[in-house]
Amino acid sequence: MSLPPDPAGTTPAEPADWSRQAERSNLRTLRVMSWIATTLGRPVARGVLWPIALYFLLAGGPAPAASADYLRRVLGRAPRWRERLRHIHHFSATVLDRVYLLQDRLRGFDIRITGVEHLDELLQRGRGALLIGAHLGSFEALRALGQSRRGLKVAMLMYEDNARQINDTLRAIAPDVPLHTIALGHLGAMLTLRQWLDDGGVAGLLADRRLPVQSQRSNTWTLPFLGEPASFSDGPFRLAALLRRPVVFMTGLYHGGACYELRFARLADFSTLPSGRSADRAGVDAAVEAALQAYVAQVEALCRETPYNWFNFFDFWARPEPTEVLPPAPAPPG
Repeated sequence: MSLPPDPAGTTPAEPADWSRQAERSNLRTLRVMSWIATTLGRPVARGVLWPIALYFLLAGGPAPAASADYLRRVLGRAPRWRERLRHIHHFSATVLDRVYLLQDRLRGFDIRITGVEHLDELLQRGRGALLIGAHLGSFEALRALGQSRRGLKVAMLMYEDNARQINDTLRAIAPDVPLHTIALGHLGAMLTLRQWLDDGGVAGLLADRRLPVQSQRSNTWTLPFLGEPASFSDGPFRLAALLRRPVVFMTGLYHGGACYELRFARLADFSTLPSGRSADRAGVDAAVEAALQAYVAQVEALCRETPYNWFNFFDFWARPEPTEVLPPAPAPPG
């Protein structure tokens, strides 16, 4: 088990090019942790998390430094030593719980669901929906929703290199569990995704990191985030606009112990946009920009509400290239 790789080795122009950062977790270590978690039980496995978190904090390096920088921004002051340790421990705990969540071993977990009516309303239309989240809490907690709604199909969207790496990692954790991923970046991906959604499935995408390749259909924007400009790609929302699909924000917030909260909120509904030759490019651009602003506002609000759930361990505020600037959106209600 390890912290996410820091972007060491990238050039100054690409400090957050996460697509080129391999998921460097050692598969043998993951298999050992999976064996400990499933054979010896969660209490024993959790017993090693504090020493692991303490080791990473004391060892120093870019990842703990990025954690401290984030906590300074979200707390509005220099973080205390215990707060820095707690942040790393939160991440370690969610990594461990992937073993149980991916294997649908939910007994003993307290998983609460808030705002799921936003998703249910869209699924009743029978055309699926895109779930857009962030590296905030645990996306794997979404499997609890699948258990409560039998027949709900959930797939994860990712780019090809990441899909291969993450699939290898997930097989090490849950070798017998069917895992559905749709690898973007090739010609058949859009057709596969469209068919998945047409069949009533949902597809999830984490949108808080820049895309590996910016296309003519996506832009990088600079928006205020925790008091300082940060870069966000509108690619995920342009994908939703291209497919004319509704978008729901989703995250699995970790509240300590065995408690998670699935939080849903409506972001945008691109199904009402005109398609074909009647499509208004300016109207589509405005809808995409509004959705991106709402997304950033939602993520910022949740960071302030649950600051230890943010799991981007690199300089998130680095701006390697000139980007277009959007004003902040109004804070989400509640």
